[in-house]
Amino acid sequence: MTGMALDPNTDPSCFESINLTKDIDDRRVDIRDKEAVEALVVECDPDFIFHLAAQPLVRLSYADPVGTAEINVLGMVNLLNAMRRLEKDCVAVLITSDKSYRNDEVVWGYRESDQLGGSDPYSGSKGAAELMINAFQRSFFPDNGSVRIGVARAGNVIGGGDWNIDRLVPDCIRSWTRGEEVKLRNPNSTRPWQHVLEPLGGYMLLAANLRTRKELHGEAFNFGPNAFDNYSVQSLVESLAMKWGSVKWSAISERSLEKEAGLLKLNCDKALFHLSWRPRLTFEQTLDWTATWYLQFLASPEASREIMLGQIADYEKIFDSDGTRSN
Repeated sequence: MTGMALDPNTDPSCFESINLTKDIDDRRVDIRDKEAVEALVVECDPDFIFHLAAQPLVRLSYADPVGTAEINVLGMVNLLNAMRRLEKDCVAVLITSDKSYRNDEVVWGYRESDQLGGSDPYSGSKGAAELMINAFQRSFFPDNGSVRIGVARAGNVIGGGDWNIDRLVPDCIRSWTRGEEVKLRNPNSTRPWQHVLEPLGGYMLLAANLRTRKELHGEAFNFGPNAFDNYSVQSLVESLAMKWGSVKWSAISERSLEKEAGLLKLNCDKALFHLSWRPRLTFEQTLDWTATWYLQFLASPEASREIMLGQIADYEKIFDSDGTRSN
């Protein structure tokens, strides 16, 4: 197994704390480097590709719109172009975002056929990446070809191991461990929160199905929580705080040209119908697993690998319990 990425950019770093380098062939390659990406893809000659590389932050995209577009659009193009060199059967699951959709804040949730777009540089870059996926698939990867492509759009993932800046849960953990109050910009905004293992399970299920079902080639799938599980920022923080202990938060009034959506919601009926995929964890379980990971990590950082493997094993048991996993 080969991984392609830049150096970890957070401290702590989940990648380093779980010592992932002992499990994979770890390559330091910039997704914007066309020649390097192509060389590595050709060298690896992969059976499966999972593309998750991105500049993933909305607010950072306002500060660096060009860099965001280079990573999220040109990076996707570089990988797609490299895949043209493959001469064997290969399945590629290309992960974009729920923010690929033009955000009209519809209450019934976005379907995969809804219009793409975005009112901020990050969302626009993800929508543009999807347009390039579609163009490459139609131009270079025919239905009877050796390469099959699937697109995955996930909701707002949370869970242990995330230390990125300007993300709700890591910001809470950092503030609370320092005894500080968390400042919330948009406490009433609603998001499709889900544990990170939920969409990861969906990505692997999509890959397995693409291997044997050519009719799924080029299709996009939403992976998000149950339709009734959309909670506000405030609800998540209050629930997480109850598991953490005596902590504080407050809303701040921030006037900014940087706009963030008030409501994001996904319709995942397509994944249920075609893949028999559905979310397994409740909102309460998601928060419990997330809080448990951070509390155990802070108590014993060297045990983070075992903590994560334990949660993966627990999730696999739940995932398999209804017999829907594809072979």
